[in-house]
Amino acid sequence: MDPLTGKNIRLRAIEPADLDIIYEWENDPGNWLISNTITPFSKQVLRKYIENAHIDIHEARQLRLMIDLIDSSGSMKEIIGTVDLFDFDPVHHRAGIGILIANQENRMKGYASESLAVLIQYAFETLQLHQLYCNISWDNQASLNLFRKIGFIEIGVKKDWLRENNWWQDVYLFQLIRPD
Repeated sequence: MDPLTGKNIRLRAIEPADLDIIYEWENDPGNWLISNTITPFSKQVLRKYIENAHIDIHEARQLRLMIDLIDSSGSMKEIIGTVDLFDFDPVHHRAGIGILIANQENRMKGYASESLAVLIQYAFETLQLHQLYCNISWDNQASLNLFRKIGFIEIGVKKDWLRENNWWQDVYLFQLIRPD
């Protein structure tokens, strides 16, 4: 069985045909705070990113996979989001993890949990990582619940970490250590 396929989703490499949807998601100001972005991306910049997405995680220090919703036969129905490993550290065997389920109608259906479960298994078994971590703003209750549900443990708070408009937000730091 494909290690990047679950019951309802398949994680896959970015393809050139994904340019328009990535452009839409990356340039949605509603996603900027969680992705630590404040400026839009051009299609040319994203095209170059996609062209280099094949570079091994050990060299690129990151991995972005598309989340495809699949039917019972394994055929793709719809692209619903992305999942990322970033700040990959091969010496200490750790990486950050993040997820985007882009459209509201695909949220709260278990797709994020399933996508993260598949990526976590891949990270621990194939990439041999020891731990994963994520940062979640205090007001992102859906993500806080999601990461707690799949076993991440809150290990700290970054006070006044994000500035939105004219006020500061705390960010919770979560960690998942590979069970031995």
